[in-house]
Amino acid sequence: MDNNKFETQVFEKELLESEHIRSNLSKVYDALTEKGYNPVDQIIGYILSGDPTYITSHNNARSTIQELDRDELLGELLKYYLKK
Repeated sequence: MDNNKFETQVFEKELLESEHIRSNLSKVYDALTEKGYNPVDQIIGYILSGDPTYITSHNNARSTIQELDRDELLGELLKYYLKK
C-alpha cells in the first residue's frame, strides 16, 4: 500500500512566489537585452525610482515587471545575492 497518499502535503507559498519573481525578472532581463539596453542598469533604475519607463515595453516587459512588488523584488534579489 502506498503511504504517500496519507502524508500531509506542504504548500510552500514563499517558494512559489520566489519562482514567480525569478521568472518575471528573467523575461524582463531578456527583453531589455534584446532591445540593446543594459538590463542591470535599467532594472536598478526601475527599482530605485518606481518609474516603469526604465523598462522597455518590448515583449510586455514593462507590464511584467509591474506585476511584481518592488520591495519583494528587492528582497528576492538580496536573498539570492546573500546565498552566493
